[in-house]
Amino acid sequence: MASPADRRYSDTHEWFQTQGSKVRVGITKHAADQLTDITFAEVKPVGTVVSVGDPLGEVESVKTASEVYSAVPGTIAEVNESVRQDPSLLNSDPFGKGWLCTLTVTDAAALERHLASLMDASAYDGKHGH
Repeated sequence: MASPADRRYSDTHEWFQTQGSKVRVGITKHAADQLTDITFAEVKPVGTVVSVGDPLGEVESVKTASEVYSAVPGTIAEVNESVRQDPSLLNSDPFGKGWLCTLTVTDAAALERHLASLMDASAYDGKHGH
């Protein structure tokens, strides 16, 4: 499964999809496959301010726990309650219904700089054997 071309990707296997002044965040199919059966997902509360490199939350599977990091600065505006109730969405639909949170970004220029430093889909897939 090729990663969608409408978003940017981090080395730590998160994806970032710009939606106006907001950025939707999730984990990649590669990350979900590595984690295997995801049993728990937690995101910091709405209103939490994050900087680049800050953890947004964590996902846990039968194998391991992994933090989810932000590659952009912003404020958590929305948390996907569906994933909290059904963490398996991260395995079954990581690029769709399995998103984790949405960030509101106030500095558009900073956002563009940070997104430009991330990989596009072909670079990410090339690095991770897809």
